[in-house]
Amino acid sequence: MKAVVYDRYGGPEVLRVEDVPTPAPTADQVLIKVAATSVNLSDWECLRGSPAYARIGGLRSPARRTLGSDVAGVVTDVGGGVTRFRVGDEVYGDNLALKGGFAEYAVVPESALALKPSGLSFAAASTIPQAGAIALQGTRWATAGDRVLINGAGGGSGSFAIQLAKQAGAYVTGVDNGGKLDFMRSVGADDVLDYRKDDFTRTAQPYDLVLDLVAHRSVYAYRRALARRGRYRCVGGSVRTLLRVLTAGSLLGVVSGRSIGVLAVKQGPGHFTRLGDLCANGSVAIHVDRTFALDQVPAALAYVGEGLALGKVVVLPT
Repeated sequence: MKAVVYDRYGGPEVLRVEDVPTPAPTADQVLIKVAATSVNLSDWECLRGSPAYARIGGLRSPARRTLGSDVAGVVTDVGGGVTRFRVGDEVYGDNLALKGGFAEYAVVPESALALKPSGLSFAAASTIPQAGAIALQGTRWATAGDRVLINGAGGGSGSFAIQLAKQAGAYVTGVDNGGKLDFMRSVGADDVLDYRKDDFTRTAQPYDLVLDLVAHRSVYAYRRALARRGRYRCVGGSVRTLLRVLTAGSLLGVVSGRSIGVLAVKQGPGHFTRLGDLCANGSVAIHVDRTFALDQVPAALAYVGEGLALGKVVVLPT
């Protein structure tokens, strides 16, 4: 089979398409013929080996030669212990532990997969698992009348989070680069900010909930952005910022009557299938900005890594 592989950290230029053996599933795995794999910022980070947490399991060289975790496809083989799926099932899931989605076939743990809703295409389903889990968990505190801000709202997780917060009845502000302002409005943001011109931590009215997908400010700035009893949660960012949020941020939050912390995202079908159902019935919209072929994976990763994608980008292996 064909797969996009890399052997050292770097930019898109270290990626190449190779013919490699088709993997065989072990007892608790299934083999799927990949129909679509969406690109996540985590793929870009693992390609570059930065931030440092992207090197977990492979300090000097990548632990997995093929990236791509959010997969959708058709089951072609099952391991001896698999009970939930059979050959021919259409499935989707976040294969974060094994990756391998930028290929024609991938092995995935049974526990990472769910049956694909019939109302969704493979491309649409592949956008949901990782981004959807972040959006669902990051907006679960939003209630009617809240002021909610999402930093990095023009990408996959952010565009889902805007819609979920709006459904909860919140007034939503989206923050991203100037090229994404109209897109954030189109998915429901009440207000939008260009981070290159506006500092959301210095707005006139503080926020009840801040979901930060690209954390890099000080914990004092995050405290300033929050209303009394407000909540700040970050998902991505520099290691230094994440450590400060976990330590000084937690303490500062307690003494100031606010909650400041890192969002520990739970993985697995139980944490993304609700969004899959909402997308299938039309309650939440999926925006696929662009699709790329397997030999265009370097360009797809660069497009996401450089902050250009509006919503999600999807790779179609065949």
